[in-house]
Amino acid sequence: MDDKHHWAWEYFSSGRLGKPQLKIHFHHEYAVYVRDFPVFLSRILGTNPPLSVRHMLAENIYEEETGGLSLGKSHPELFLTMMEGLGFRRRDFERAHLLPAARTYRAWLERMSSHRHWGIAAAILTIFVEGSVKDRKEIFSPPEKKRPEDIESIISLHPLVRYHGVSPSRMDLIRAHQLVEAGHRHDAYDMVVNYTPPALRQSVLTSVKKSLSLWLNYRDAVARACGIKAP
Repeated sequence: MDDKHHWAWEYFSSGRLGKPQLKIHFHHEYAVYVRDFPVFLSRILGTNPPLSVRHMLAENIYEEETGGLSLGKSHPELFLTMMEGLGFRRRDFERAHLLPAARTYRAWLERMSSHRHWGIAAAILTIFVEGSVKDRKEIFSPPEKKRPEDIESIISLHPLVRYHGVSPSRMDLIRAHQLVEAGHRHDAYDMVVNYTPPALRQSVLTSVKKSLSLWLNYRDAVARACGIKAP
């Protein structure tokens, strides 16, 4: 996870790109994993992991699919609301044409979400897909619970608000993440680190490393489609 950082991210997290480029980026993010992430999680739950793991997965699915632990709307729905704030039509997101590297990464997520060993599936979906290069800090130095004013400050500094004119009222996806994601990160590492049998640990590591490789290829392809040149 320390390596889950792409060289082009600084372009997407600043005002250096126009809306046509952002549309390519967000169309791919939605179709590759945002829209169907609750489905991926439900497949892991369906393999009947230990009871405590089922509880953690069920909470995550409930939040992703309904927003029941935060703002009362599913995360895919909140994503589309944010996209409308950018001026994009939500119906266009259902017809996204994926680049070959994106299709490959998506196919990997499809296959791994149904892996016969739930621990491998959970590592890829709950640790890798949901996680970021910030995971180490968040796990070992967890921040204090954010106050409403802290969350609104984060919203005001978000690149979509700061550089692209999205109204803060359209940013409930970020609010929901701030309200629940810290707990989800700890649950992800708890279920994988503490419940993976020794014989399976190398397979987990190998699968996560392959996820990183396919994700980097996918992000390289999106960067090229956006006209961003590698350093």
